[in-house]
Amino acid sequence: MTFKVIDEMIRETEKELKALKKYPDEKLIEIIKEVGFECDLCGMCCTRQFNDHVFLLEKDVEAMKQIDESLITPAPYYEFCDQKGNFYVSGYSLRTKEDGSCVLLENNRCTIYDKRPTICSLYPYMLHRETDEEGNLDWRQISGLDQHGCYHSEIKDEDAKVIASDIKEYEEAYLEQQIAFFKKVKEHFKENGSRHVKSVYDRQMRAFEKGKEIVVYVFHNNGLELCRISKEE
Repeated sequence: MTFKVIDEMIRETEKELKALKKYPDEKLIEIIKEVGFECDLCGMCCTRQFNDHVFLLEKDVEAMKQIDESLITPAPYYEFCDQKGNFYVSGYSLRTKEDGSCVLLENNRCTIYDKRPTICSLYPYMLHRETDEEGNLDWRQISGLDQHGCYHSEIKDEDAKVIASDIKEYEEAYLEQQIAFFKKVKEHFKENGSRHVKSVYDRQMRAFEKGKEIVVYVFHNNGLELCRISKEE
């Protein structure tokens, strides 16, 4: 059953990647110009109030490791858990403080602004297919609209084109990383006689919430890196 589920995940993600590549640049550029987002340095996008976590692309992980390896942690919401209680997740994310704000945020300013992760430089523009509050599946292009920052500022055509290109490049890299992760987990499961077990996943998560250390295999550089983490981390 596990392999059929993983194969379906691969197919669906490949389908989304294909659709993303067909998404009209002109439409995205139009949205960018219409929204006209301008940062007002409020720092709210770096808090849990607006962003659950900052997912890192492969290149972002390497950049953060060069600054300080303690900045990264396995991304939350692990996709799989095998019968031995080992979790598997598609990448790393930035650590957060106890209040949920980014570990790099100090006095509402990013301490590595010039080297910040890719998604941070593109926010609030997104391009994921997600369900809205009414359950309708559609492309999500803006995050936190009208909730922070300034809007309806003038954005030149050339600047909007660059932003649009960068957004699609990020989203394509994200989906390609997801596909590669699913394929690697399938390969790993076959080689080790493993399978995803939902009941073990739930049991391990309950233990984790109570402070138990867990093993998480994180996808990076087309491999699975073993990490041991506990709730206080």
